[in-house]
Amino acid sequence: MTPQATYEELSAALPGVLSAPKTGSAVEFLCFRPGYGQRNFVPELTLTRDRGIPGERWGTAPWLKLPDGSGHPGIQVSILPRRVLDLVWRDRENTLHPGDTFVCDLDMTEANLPEGQLLAVGTAVLRVSEVWNDGCAKWKVRYGTPAYDWIRAPAHKALRLRGLLCSIEQDGVIRLGDKVQVLR
Repeated sequence: MTPQATYEELSAALPGVLSAPKTGSAVEFLCFRPGYGQRNFVPELTLTRDRGIPGERWGTAPWLKLPDGSGHPGIQVSILPRRVLDLVWRDRENTLHPGDTFVCDLDMTEANLPEGQLLAVGTAVLRVSEVWNDGCAKWKVRYGTPAYDWIRAPAHKALRLRGLLCSIEQDGVIRLGDKVQVLR
């Protein structure tokens, strides 16, 4: 089994993580999540404002709900920075993929992608959510306490090391290799 990253390794890698492109990165690891712990890697996903990604657990068992019990739209899509994934997901044979909708090599800091920022991906448009992705207990178990503490460090909150959560602003299709364009 591959050893997990140490806090020191992660901290030393931070300048590299923060040097990711500001826009134009390709979609990688497009992941369909029908249920807890389930990961289906697919070539494309259909996104809808009202149903999220049809068939995914957001429609039936979201982790964040509105007062009426429906899924919070700000968690319809999750995006993980590729450089963070490469740092923490070392044992790809025995450790589950984090389950983010997609991965891309993109600067996900609040400075680059503030709340409300629109992203064009394929034919869909996403809106950066106000919901902060702080990781969960599963992240800690899979990638280690140092990785969990690193993404949650108070000084790192604006860096969004665990990635972005987004709502779907415009229905569309996202395919592997589509570019993530920041709409300015």
